[in-house]
Amino acid sequence: MEALQSVISLIITLGILVTIHEYGHYWVARQCGVKVLRFSVGFGRPLFKWYNKEGTEFAIAAIPLGGYVKMLDEREAPVPDVLLDQAFTSKPVGQRIAIAAAGPLANFLFAIVAYWAMFLIGFNVVLPKVGNVIPDTPAAYSEIEPGVIIKLVDGQEAYSWREVVMTLVSRIGETASISVTAQDPDSSGTNYRYTLEIQDWMQDRDDSDLLKGIGLEPFRPPVEPEISLVQEGGAAQDAGMLAGDLVTGVDGRKVADWYDFVEVVQKSAGEQLVVDVQRDGSPNPVSLKIVPAEAETESGAVVGKIGVGVEPYTYPEELISTVSFGPAAAFGKALGQTWSDVAMTFGAVKKMVVGLISLENLSGPITIARVANHSISTGIEEFLRFLALLSVSLGVLNLLPIPVLDGGHILFYLIEAVRGKALSEKSQVLGLKIGMSLVLMLMVVAFYNDIMRL
Repeated sequence: MEALQSVISLIITLGILVTIHEYGHYWVARQCGVKVLRFSVGFGRPLFKWYNKEGTEFAIAAIPLGGYVKMLDEREAPVPDVLLDQAFTSKPVGQRIAIAAAGPLANFLFAIVAYWAMFLIGFNVVLPKVGNVIPDTPAAYSEIEPGVIIKLVDGQEAYSWREVVMTLVSRIGETASISVTAQDPDSSGTNYRYTLEIQDWMQDRDDSDLLKGIGLEPFRPPVEPEISLVQEGGAAQDAGMLAGDLVTGVDGRKVADWYDFVEVVQKSAGEQLVVDVQRDGSPNPVSLKIVPAEAETESGAVVGKIGVGVEPYTYPEELISTVSFGPAAAFGKALGQTWSDVAMTFGAVKKMVVGLISLENLSGPITIARVANHSISTGIEEFLRFLALLSVSLGVLNLLPIPVLDGGHILFYLIEAVRGKALSEKSQVLGLKIGMSLVLMLMVVAFYNDIMRL
């Protein structure tokens, strides 16, 4: 069922973004007087199609992994003399550049609209309060104290831990200083500034937890390890654990709280644990032998799972904040967030090219489907945020100067503008072959990474 939901989520997500992207090409082409023959969302055989009054065929095709706008073009087929002025190839180089760039620009504009709607609707967040500082890490050396609430990271406002993480993403592989401004709620809201020094940060580490990599652990309300739910057929039920059991120790070591117990279980997939529980108030512990089953997290890591839960916990009211703005302020925030995403994505691409970020970070449609499913099920705010970020990524990747992509076409047209004439057909074909090979190679790597995460 989850796999089907992920496929549907992928179709919805890519359907929206591809339509926006291709409509950008279509709209500018029409403004430039180019005749559009087909507007297709998806590849392959059309499932549905219809025509507008200009004779353009609109189609929804069977393979939902992209789309295209087919224009009247002398390079693809002979064009009647009466229609030559409507051919793409007859237009000035400036108009051709505008048409090629319109798709990515439409993605950026859509991201602004999505973020604007998100900030306008508003959403609740948990303030990024530091719960613990890990020794011998950049955060520890900067003397950040547990209990402070992070307000700014490198000048970027941090509403929650999500913004902290997204800012840290842009610093992977760097040797530099990270500026953090934090507020101490116990000293009349005094602000403190810390400088975290990093060197080749996270470059050679597989650990995807950037917060731990920088040395910060979020504050979590204390939760007693009293079991309220035992999953049927899980390892805990098989071992005899019951709802109401209070976990007191594992393998002879005292358990501090629920998080401590979870951490031990997650690190012990396939290994037998002796879990001591207090049952029905009896002072004599009951020892249970439990072997955690292997389970996969959303990031693809394999952890131990025994099938138990506790009563949901709540954060203190003072740590819950509502992020919401009026129409004008929300638009300003949307512009800033979109620009930040564009800069982060370009930076990530650059670091992959020079080797500061591993190609293992590339993701394909399987990962996108899983994240899309999660974001849709979480709520409108999460889905809008995901659509905006993915739309920016699609726009940036299409602007890369790789033949086959929009950026490659723009490169050819810029060369034509400088030379005063187009590159030879032989040179363009060679460039397209190289570009296609590179794109196919990246697709293979992305699919491979997806499969490895499974």
